[in-house]
Amino acid sequence: MAALALALLISLGISIYSLAKVSGGSAPDTGAGMQQRGGEGASFRSGERGVFPGNRNGSQAAGQQSRWEGGLRSAASAGDSSAAGDFDGWPQSTAEGGSQNAASGGKDSSAQGQNGGQQSEVPGDPQNAADGSGSGSGFTRPSGMNPGGFGSDGQYGLALAVYAALFAGLLGAAFYYAKAGRLRINESRRGLLIGLLLAVGLFLKLAAAPWISGYRGDIRFFTTWAQEAAHGLGSFYENSSSDYPPLYIYILYATGKIVTLPQIESFFLTLIKLPSIIADAVTAWLLYKAASRRLPFETALLIAGFYMFNPAVLINATFWGQVDSFFTMIVVAAVLAVTRRKLGWGAFFLTLSILMKPQGIIYSPVLLFALLRTGKPGPWLKAAAIAAVTTVIIALPFSAGKNPLWLYQLYSSTVGEYPYASVNAFNLFGLLGANYKNSSSIFLFFSYHVWSMIFIAAATLLSGWYYLRSRNAAFASLSALLLISGVFTFSSSMHERYLFPAAALALLACVYFQDKRLLWMAFGFSATIFLNTYAVYYGYTSRGGHVGFLLFFSALINIALCILLVRVMLDRSRQPNALSLEAALLPEQV
Repeated sequence: MAALALALLISLGISIYSLAKVSGGSAPDTGAGMQQRGGEGASFRSGERGVFPGNRNGSQAAGQQSRWEGGLRSAASAGDSSAAGDFDGWPQSTAEGGSQNAASGGKDSSAQGQNGGQQSEVPGDPQNAADGSGSGSGFTRPSGMNPGGFGSDGQYGLALAVYAALFAGLLGAAFYYAKAGRLRINESRRGLLIGLLLAVGLFLKLAAAPWISGYRGDIRFFTTWAQEAAHGLGSFYENSSSDYPPLYIYILYATGKIVTLPQIESFFLTLIKLPSIIADAVTAWLLYKAASRRLPFETALLIAGFYMFNPAVLINATFWGQVDSFFTMIVVAAVLAVTRRKLGWGAFFLTLSILMKPQGIIYSPVLLFALLRTGKPGPWLKAAAIAAVTTVIIALPFSAGKNPLWLYQLYSSTVGEYPYASVNAFNLFGLLGANYKNSSSIFLFFSYHVWSMIFIAAATLLSGWYYLRSRNAAFASLSALLLISGVFTFSSSMHERYLFPAAALALLACVYFQDKRLLWMAFGFSATIFLNTYAVYYGYTSRGGHVGFLLFFSALINIALCILLVRVMLDRSRQPNALSLEAALLPEQV
């Protein structure tokens, strides 16, 4: 307790000092898409609402149509002019300066940028839109170090790698001593202890957040979306470039409103990252609550610390500035609700996950399996009603003047925007050298897309078969883990970060089944998630059919972990139901 209290004081002091320096204007310039006034500083409240590439209304003022946007749309094979990308990254087809100005609000009317209008091409990139090679779609997700552009600034890479190595060693030793019974914490105030641990992690991440510029393309999108959301939700999709579903736009709306307060503008980058940083702590707490009912306190504390300080979690929110942590928090809550046999709550959280990211659809079979096992129509009707009401409530503020199918059309356009076998994902298709290769290309009699559908169907059927065979509510965690790991590893159009929830789900499954193989999976998935995100963030990706060491190593591990997971599910499905209602995580007042 004393050690954690001291660590909390130190981390709180560092956080206050860091934020004070930011307030004093010492933070690095992130170029986060905010308008400049008089050439000094970033002004969110300037009222300027420059046009972003991919605006859904398809309109721009005369002379402001960026060369980048024009080239992007004319090259897009999907023909979708309403949205241009998932915005987990952004196509790169003009000079760095021109793209930066376009992302900052469409202020570059000549599209010449800083390189005299010369179009930038990625050497060896088969998807470069300039020559129409590759798939011809014109989409290219830039990656890695691109100061002032859309990648990262390349800072803190060595420090992060050293931290990851130290974390792995210390955590491995801690679990070893815990298993051997040599790790004892004689403390009655256990709730306070876990609170201190999570608070330390929260304040340390908060202290680091404003000094790491993040993946600049995504940060610019989020800041511009926050600005547009603050002007009104009803016109958000017409006036912004966003193709994110509505749920997270509420968070950006709040961010946009907060940043208009006096003296808050300098904290814009921190506010963009803050929801995901808080979600890290919430997910760690949920894992702790699950573990504390079934495992010794020391092990439960280690599991919470494993997630909270995990390098794979750290690089996603604190470094990159992405929202996968927030999405994962909702997915974990949904799986816990299904495990607790609260299927109404499960439907609610799963609907929220889909309304935040289309990837939430991957986890929907878990609820369907649980509903099938009830054998009654009542739970189906209740779950459907909850999902429908939740969708209407979330989408209603955005629906003014739109046709009833606008949300469906939003999802349809998003799903079809990356027609590639792999989008920097360390999976089977990446291992086959198909990164950014058109998914319609033929491989062994079928296209990559057809193979993807076959693998998705196989993963869904396997997870459902084992879930129904086991008659164990806790199998929801294993089924969800197989769905995301199987879809990521063997499906097309996967981005580097889509595997992110697997780290939390592997820990949750380990809690319920206490199988050391699942603990190794948590380590393994955390490692491959970190390596994949690190490679893209710092520019170590493989293009033009080349398979680098990181891709080769990580993809093989992911494939091996999927095979091991199927074996674990086979073994566990043969055992009798070991989960009682009293041992479940979520209390009645969830």
